[in-house]
Amino acid sequence: MYEIMKTRVEFVVQSGKVGDQYISSDEERQIFEKWTDGFTDQDHPAVVQILLDNGKDLDITGHSMPNLIYVSREKSMTSHHHFKGGALNALLRVSALLSNAPIVLTLDCDMYSNNPRTPHQMLCYFSDTTIIPYHLGYVQFPQRFKGINKSDTYSCEYKRMFHINPMGLDGLRGPDYFGSGTFFLRRTFFGGPSTPISPEIPELRPAHIVNKLSKSQEILALAHFVAGCNYENNTNWGSKIGFRYGSLVEDYNTGFMLHCEGWKSIFCNPDRAAFYGYAPISLVDTLNQSKRWDIGLLEVAFSKYSTITYGVRAINPLMGLAYSHYAFSPTWSIPITTYAFLPQLALLNQVSILPKGSESWFLLYVFLGVGAYGQDFLDFVLAGGTVDRWWNDQRMWMIKGLSSQLFGFIEFLAKHIGISTISFNVTSKVVDGEQRRRYDQGIFEFGVASPIFIPLVMTSMINFVSFVRGVFGILGWKDMEGLVMQMFISAFVMVNCWPVYEAMVMRIDKGKMSGKVVVIAAILTFALYESASLILNK
Repeated sequence: MYEIMKTRVEFVVQSGKVGDQYISSDEERQIFEKWTDGFTDQDHPAVVQILLDNGKDLDITGHSMPNLIYVSREKSMTSHHHFKGGALNALLRVSALLSNAPIVLTLDCDMYSNNPRTPHQMLCYFSDTTIIPYHLGYVQFPQRFKGINKSDTYSCEYKRMFHINPMGLDGLRGPDYFGSGTFFLRRTFFGGPSTPISPEIPELRPAHIVNKLSKSQEILALAHFVAGCNYENNTNWGSKIGFRYGSLVEDYNTGFMLHCEGWKSIFCNPDRAAFYGYAPISLVDTLNQSKRWDIGLLEVAFSKYSTITYGVRAINPLMGLAYSHYAFSPTWSIPITTYAFLPQLALLNQVSILPKGSESWFLLYVFLGVGAYGQDFLDFVLAGGTVDRWWNDQRMWMIKGLSSQLFGFIEFLAKHIGISTISFNVTSKVVDGEQRRRYDQGIFEFGVASPIFIPLVMTSMINFVSFVRGVFGILGWKDMEGLVMQMFISAFVMVNCWPVYEAMVMRIDKGKMSGKVVVIAAILTFALYESASLILNK
């Protein structure tokens, strides 16, 4: 059945129209007539189609089927559609007209249910009389992923974000909104617990009772109207009502604003996963996804609703700092990039910038470094992680600091001074067999000639050269004691960069590093070394 459907869909897409042989009713004909030659993914009318009606459609045992409605909101090249947040708000409005159910589940299109008892687990919280007075707004289940290899090469499990940190946040106001696997009270989207905000038409109010048939022309016409691309103009949608705009991470921003309004959330982490999804298995896809998140986080961090100012006052200091931990995380690119290049350039020029082994400050550096990594390791392993996954997790933290976070920070700054605009790229989850095989073997996938890899290759080169230079200089340099720590940093970075060295010189498959990237990185590395030499040798 699936293969037949797939063939039909491919044929229709290629032909550009739906033939009469695929239309079984006048209702379907009315819908497909909207698909004209000018119908594109960025410019098309609203489409609302009831596929299953629980008042009429039955399953094979004679029981009523749940309502199933297809919604495609109107899009126009002249109107901003606000990406995922805009789509969710359109769904909120259409569903309010057709059922207005008091509880709403948001689930990404690449995730699926893994536990039929999940709704019961959620209802236990919403029905608990000891929790209701504390204004519970949503129940968040952790995101879990299928298809991740044994060592989680690209750290796509996000153990801290989706497992460790939410357990701590549960002791405050609750976890942030992950964007998927979340059950909301519909009332949560219409103002704070004590400060409700009414939508512009009464049919969208969370307390409205739907008493008309969903297939009535009046209801369907209104559903198409509220799914229009200009409906939100001069309304509170996206600012005070619904999912919030103003950031590429609409999930994080929405959860933050709901907490600021006085709502509470709860983290539910059952042994059996509630939902499963699929993570990217290509490094460039992982980094592009991370860059998009980093830009969105910075948009919140430096907005008038900044987590460090507005959040600390509106929620409480601890919760505000917890949100700030995420919002300002892209700024990790500054110290990571500094430690990736500065000690090594100083080492090449025999300049000591870190404490000597005989100085008391040396012990402080060692304590902070070992202590931070030790705590990180214990947190990860005690939460069910393995040593291999922890190692790849800390390596990806460094890689992101030199690529996605760095590029995201630069792109955010460029946007705010008018140099460039942000583009929204959906992460690809489609791979070929060879790429899948390399991923299962734990081999890094570079392949494409992306500029996001250039700082990473530069780091690999400069650390290798500085370490080798330091080894040969052990016998000849006078002040070697002052350079020991810089050599250690070079060695540590080199170990983490081993997949980059492999991709540059040892591999011949399609996932190797692009020669163009290597050449550009080599030229920039030499220019950086020459510039540093002029400065450090003055």
